[in-house]
Amino acid sequence: MSTDLDALKADAKKANAKATQAKMDLHDLSEELPTNWEKILEVAQVAHDAHVKLMAARKALAAAQPA
Repeated sequence: MSTDLDALKADAKKANAKATQAKMDLHDLSEELPTNWEKILEVAQVAHDAHVKLMAARKALAAAQPA
């Protein structure tokens, strides 16, 4: 059981790192506008998807931890 919890913690940590990077990429793009405006939807979709995965990982981790 501890192994499952450790795996969920590792997944959440990886998801957090990816979401943080995606957030920074979106922020960087916003500061460069109107340069590369064509990438707004692409970069925003990556950030959205990363945060969906992060929220799912956090929910799974919270559900797996003892009350």
